[in-house]
Amino acid sequence: MSTYAPIHEASLSDRDSFWLDLATHIHWYKAPRIALDDSQPPFYRWYPDGQTNACYNALDLHINDGRGDQPALIYDSPVTDTQQPITYTELRDEVARTAGRLADRGVEKGDRVIIYMPMIPQAVMAMLACARIGAVHSVVFGGFAANELAVRIDDCTPRVILAASCGIEPGRTVEYKPLLDKAIELANHKPHACVVLQRPQAEASMISGRDFDWETALASASPAECVPVESNHPLYILYTSGTTGMPKGVVRDTAGGIVSLKWTMKNIYGAEPGDVYWAASDVGWVVGHSYIVYAPLFHGNTTVLYEGKPVGTPDPGAFWRVISEHKVKTLFTAPTAFRAIKKEDPEGEFLKKYDLSSLQSLFLAGERCDPDTLAWAQNHLGVPVIDHWWQTETGSSICANYAGIELLPIKPGSPTKPAPGYHLKVLDSNGNDCKTGEIGALVAENPLPPGTFTTLWNAPERYESAYFTTFPNHYETGDAGYIDEDGYVFVMARTDDVINVAGHRLSTGAMEEVLASHPDVAECAVMGAADDLKGQLPVGLLVLNANSTKNESDICSEVVQLVRDEIGPVAAFKNVVVVKRLPKTRSGKILRATMRAIADGTDWKMPATIDDPVILDEITEALSTIGYPKS
Repeated sequence: MSTYAPIHEASLSDRDSFWLDLATHIHWYKAPRIALDDSQPPFYRWYPDGQTNACYNALDLHINDGRGDQPALIYDSPVTDTQQPITYTELRDEVARTAGRLADRGVEKGDRVIIYMPMIPQAVMAMLACARIGAVHSVVFGGFAANELAVRIDDCTPRVILAASCGIEPGRTVEYKPLLDKAIELANHKPHACVVLQRPQAEASMISGRDFDWETALASASPAECVPVESNHPLYILYTSGTTGMPKGVVRDTAGGIVSLKWTMKNIYGAEPGDVYWAASDVGWVVGHSYIVYAPLFHGNTTVLYEGKPVGTPDPGAFWRVISEHKVKTLFTAPTAFRAIKKEDPEGEFLKKYDLSSLQSLFLAGERCDPDTLAWAQNHLGVPVIDHWWQTETGSSICANYAGIELLPIKPGSPTKPAPGYHLKVLDSNGNDCKTGEIGALVAENPLPPGTFTTLWNAPERYESAYFTTFPNHYETGDAGYIDEDGYVFVMARTDDVINVAGHRLSTGAMEEVLASHPDVAECAVMGAADDLKGQLPVGLLVLNANSTKNESDICSEVVQLVRDEIGPVAAFKNVVVVKRLPKTRSGKILRATMRAIADGTDWKMPATIDDPVILDEITEALSTIGYPKS
């Protein structure tokens, strides 16, 4: 087996040869001879003279190689009590018909298509159908607010919108069509057509001449063949939140995405073609794009599409059932999912009900994995638990451990070492290198490797100013952390979550580690609130384990003492309160900036991605009990 160090070194020192060699592992209509066009930094272009197609690499290639009868997709929906395996051939045929129907609606190479759907097979088919004919898809999380959807419609100007009538949450049905109708009413751009999948849980009303039934449309569609596209042709636009309130349309190109994602399946995740791989996320997020849909299918895996939750569908054993029934080899999810499971089942009793012998590794990403959550997962699963760090912009890992190359020793709190193509540095506010172990801004030297974003849709100036201006010739990740003496990277917080207490720069992530180590704490968050004397003071919020019987005030006193013992009096950590739950995005990220605004008494906007807006009322009330906002 190869080892990590020479592979990473070759990706930087012999860049062109390294990335051209990896490109030979995918299907090309025209193979590239040039690795990188660096004539317009920071707008780098990988494989600029090649032609390929993402759908062909995901489906047709494997069918031609004899994998047509292998399941490509397993749809598992506890909210509808449905399980459905779909083979590569079956998926290809449905995708080809969907692509044919899009073509019938006038969709051509380069046109945009918005997909507004829940976790159902048709969402995957819609994405691949766009890729098949060279259309650019933009998946918007099903159930997004109408005004937020309208902003995305105006930005990417879709020719067609593909939607479902509803999504299903535990105990409720969310109707999508009224939100879609309102969004189109609000938007200046009007799509030529909407194709709507009617789900039995809620039938949508249709607008004559604009709306068309999915099943009826596909029944008369002729299958479409794959269209060769240039390497740098946009595969998709994925919107992520922006600090100005205007979402950023991250653009992923086609060839770089195929090469990088296919490489990660074997080398990071240790998956072989035919293995069952499960990314427990949503197709509305980058994890869903990269690791529910594209990467597993590029590599010939069976991918699980799960319409459910880690708890409540029906209990904290939901994940273990899926692993047991489908023989999942690799699970990839967010730490918040495991914190939710741990909160409801701290002793792992539900886990003992299932045969998890197929599971070989657990990968965590999406938010920093605190050592306590990592230890709980290790102890109960008995497999390597691997934290890895990446972003919507990068599309795959910036840092990871490498199950398919060399599994490096795990250091709790670290996503291990940089992925191929990443030369990471820690810089201070003046752009100087920080000392080993010193917290600063985590940046990557240009150029970024294949598969990373190539621009922002309709906003090249913003792409340059937001990511490549603060530290010239470097990509600004927006995360803060440090690199230790062994080259391990520690991502401690978003840059704006490193707080300044009386001149001392302190990591909220380090404080959260200490709080999470308390046996009664299931989940926690720390943010910096404004203070007239010290500039900022840390404020902690605790969610307790379901079986906790200790007095809340005693727990608060104990965690205050823990921070004093572990970090020191310099942290000035005194303000902490117990809450029922933490406000999160639908992808599981804690809304620290919003809570900080509430604590400071400053204006804030309801986040478009919030899971449940009512939580913010609960947080406001809880913070008021410890004196926030200050009068």
